[in-house]
Amino acid sequence: MLPIRMHAESTPKVVTASSGTDADEALVRAAAGGDVAAFEALYRQYVRRVYAVVWRLIGGVDARAEELTQEAFVRAWQSLPKFRFESTFATWIHRLAVNTGLMDMRARRDGEDRETGGNSLAEIRIVDHAARNAELRIDLECAVALLPPRARAVLVLHDIEGWKHHEIADELGMAVGSSKAQLHRARSILREHFGDADFGHFDADCNDHGVAS
Repeated sequence: MLPIRMHAESTPKVVTASSGTDADEALVRAAAGGDVAAFEALYRQYVRRVYAVVWRLIGGVDARAEELTQEAFVRAWQSLPKFRFESTFATWIHRLAVNTGLMDMRARRDGEDRETGGNSLAEIRIVDHAARNAELRIDLECAVALLPPRARAVLVLHDIEGWKHHEIADELGMAVGSSKAQLHRARSILREHFGDADFGHFDADCNDHGVAS
């Protein structure tokens, strides 16, 4: 086990892509050669981004998101010697995070698509959409976490991660038409509770009290 541990965060923190690709490459090469300090530097730089995508995919379960974040970085450490620099480390670790979240979702498939959306989402309301855009983004983050699992996964992958429907269908083992139907389902549930709000921005933090941290 790596001598690193993420300090628990109650909410995902969104981190923009690093411009220091040269610095990343040097760290990756060192880490691939067994330099733990170099890997710890990469970990500190990307842990919040990995946590955020996992948190969204699995439905906002903080403790499980932390476990899967650790799992993703353990897999990264084990795979780094084979890293070929065909993409940036940021892209690679992000895809690994997505795959880790999807693997967990598939492992829990027996309980998926239970209808968590109704009563839970009903508790998340915005009184004045025009005046409270920041609060709306926060509530959207919370609402996405409460969507039925497959609808949530398709929404996150399509609307947030930018995947195409054929990519989602291949990854989730469904037809392209089913992917489109699940996306429509997710958006319909959100619109039922938020009206014509813009669902294109899921960049706010969400904690237990529904306020940005």
